Amino acid sequence: MPTSALEDSLGPPSPSHKKIGSRRRSSANSMMSFDEAHPKYVPPWTTPYIIGIGGPSGSGKTSVASKIVSMMNVPWTVLISLDNFYKPLSTEERQKAFKSEYDFDEPAAIDLDLAYQCISNLKNGRKTDIPIYSFVNHNRVPGKTIPIYGASVIVLEGIYGLYDQRLLDLMDIKIYVHADLDICLARRLSRDIVSRGRDLHGCIDQWERFVKPNAEKYVKPTMKNADAIIPSMGENTTAVTLLVDHIKSKLDIKSEQHIKELNRLCELSIGHRYVTFSKNPKITELPKSNTINALLTGILDKETDRDSFVFFVDRLAMILLTTSLHSVPFHIQETMETGSNYTMHNVVACEFDKVSSVSLIRSGDCFMTSIRKTIPSISIGKLLIQSDSQTGEPQLHGEFLPHNIDKYKKTLVLQGQIITGSSTLMAIQVLLDYGVRAENITIVTFFATEIGLKRIINAFGNKVEIVVADIVMNDEMKHGNSKWAATRFIDANYFGCK
Repeated sequence: MPTSALEDSLGPPSPSHKKIGSRRRSSANSMMSFDEAHPKYVPPWTTPYIIGIGGPSGSGKTSVASKIVSMMNVPWTVLISLDNFYKPLSTEERQKAFKSEYDFDEPAAIDLDLAYQCISNLKNGRKTDIPIYSFVNHNRVPGKTIPIYGASVIVLEGIYGLYDQRLLDLMDIKIYVHADLDICLARRLSRDIVSRGRDLHGCIDQWERFVKPNAEKYVKPTMKNADAIIPSMGENTTAVTLLVDHIKSKLDIKSEQHIKELNRLCELSIGHRYVTFSKNPKITELPKSNTINALLTGILDKETDRDSFVFFVDRLAMILLTTSLHSVPFHIQETMETGSNYTMHNVVACEFDKVSSVSLIRSGDCFMTSIRKTIPSISIGKLLIQSDSQTGEPQLHGEFLPHNIDKYKKTLVLQGQIITGSSTLMAIQVLLDYGVRAENITIVTFFATEIGLKRIINAFGNKVEIVVADIVMNDEMKHGNSKWAATRFIDANYFGCK
């Protein structure tokens, strides 16, 4: 298709769908409402941009899809092939497949119901597992799947990528890769013989009996469902570049909307009941005892050497973790025998095995020494969330969470500082997507700003518990001597990488 025609078919980018704690805490700025009608945080992967690519077998769909993914250069792009969704075969069907007598190219051979379920889960921001199909054994690989979560862009390619209306309804743009069937045959022979271990005679026989007739009957008519038709042969870089530019413009709009929604969470909710941070039962700020004041002073002192800084942080982390465990599940145990063979009766036993933790790399790793001393056997997960250097938008780079984290009664989210609160919001949302209840999440941090706390409280309806050593109010950051609260210094000083 000529570039101008392709541009006309795409049209201009349309706007993305709208997503939806003393003396200083006596300030009016610390007043907050917890009305039911509070704003809601919506992560960027809740509405991923889905690209559908279809075309005959051997037309070059995978090559075009790979080129799009490469040119976009977005780490949250996932390429999913419908080949993974071939239905499991019975023993009799497998024997036919080994003899090239089984029709893999009719729509019934692909589990489109499962494909729709997986893509629908991703469209709604939920984690999903993609099956793995072995063309050598003509069956799905038992017990193995590809887990996918947090994708902002999804590329779905396959011969029936544009066939099922349910999948079409989920797609933001639909692309058909056009190629002459003779060229498709040549490509298919090369692929099947080299990559899938088939013989020449069987490949040709399968082409004549199944592939070509199904391409004429089922695949070619799907061309009418496409928004753009890209030639398989020759120079198609211009067409692909135009597509990529169009997709990037949509992602930019989505990113701007995400930032706006984050900023909205800083605003006060309107309601009938207001409380201060100090009266909020979900926010626990450490009382300013002599010990706490001494530790905070040592941490904030620019002249503190690194060894002393690490000691102060570890000591304060121990106090924070101990405070966060006040609500840990417990039960009454009738008898308990100690290591010195002393028997105790009617003992309150804390269920530390029902507590997990998630560290936000890298500031949350400042808690590792202390949490290993507090609960040596605790399950620890990791989240890597970084902000875009240009837009400031938080981006999920990786999640490594304990198995069945939703089964734990309490999950500690460890973070060195809460400044804007955006990475904390994303971390909480990841846990919610994994089935963790908001009431079971406790944020543990050394310092938190008023803006960050407002965002968290507004986003999740004051359900998440927060344990913090010191809260820095907006007035102190603007007019006082607390501008340090806007810089991430805890982890930099702790790990010696200033």
